[in-house]
Amino acid sequence: MLKHKTITFFCVSILVMMLVLSFLSEVKWWYFLLLFLFWLVMTVWGSSDIRLGYFIKTYCNNQDEKKRRIALTFDDGPHPMTEKVLEILRKHNAKATFFCIGTQIEKYPDIFKRIIEEGHTIGNHSYSHSNSFGIFSTEKVTEEILHTNTIIEQLSGSKVLFFRPPFGVTNPRIAKAILDTKHYVIGWNNRSLDTVIKEEAKILERVKSKVKPGGIILLHDTSLKSANVLEQILLFLKSENYTIVPVDELLNLPAYEN
Repeated sequence: MLKHKTITFFCVSILVMMLVLSFLSEVKWWYFLLLFLFWLVMTVWGSSDIRLGYFIKTYCNNQDEKKRRIALTFDDGPHPMTEKVLEILRKHNAKATFFCIGTQIEKYPDIFKRIIEEGHTIGNHSYSHSNSFGIFSTEKVTEEILHTNTIIEQLSGSKVLFFRPPFGVTNPRIAKAILDTKHYVIGWNNRSLDTVIKEEAKILERVKSKVKPGGIILLHDTSLKSANVLEQILLFLKSENYTIVPVDELLNLPAYEN
């Protein structure tokens, strides 16, 4: 699954062969450039698309799921809007997974506790959710993960095992931090883009078009727009006879340390 190592090994092997050949005959300079560009494109693509599992094993769906089961996940809370999301979930008797930011938990500890009290699963979504997360050192990423874990444990009594990197970004430094802290990386295969798309109808259609058994839907519990779309998604899933389950149940993975 560590595809980055495979691609890098392949590129280095080709590079060595080209260097050897260059002593025997002329090798065009742009061959070297093409090789480098291939490695660069693969690295950038792998860093930005969590579904590839390019640097570390990621869980983005359950391809072996035979029943119509699907998971709803929410990023970036807790937030005042989380309470409306919780009300909608309770109304439809649905359990979701919330990937929470450490600073947000500190701001809204009561809302965080309510998520747990209503039977939803909690995951770690870093402490700061910084726009610079992708260039953090391994030490800094580790600090962010462990700090948030501590906050969660103090309020819930549980040690979380699920981690979702901000923006779904991974790289060798983030991968090492995750391996060191022994977390499962949880991604998605149905991204709503509810923080980007303005029209609720377009968000809904995007999600509906990607719904499949074993899927993981990514939403955010930070806006009224997303809460409104959630209600419509739940109605759609019910009409299609889907059962909504937490990520740990869908993937058969432990969400918390025993």
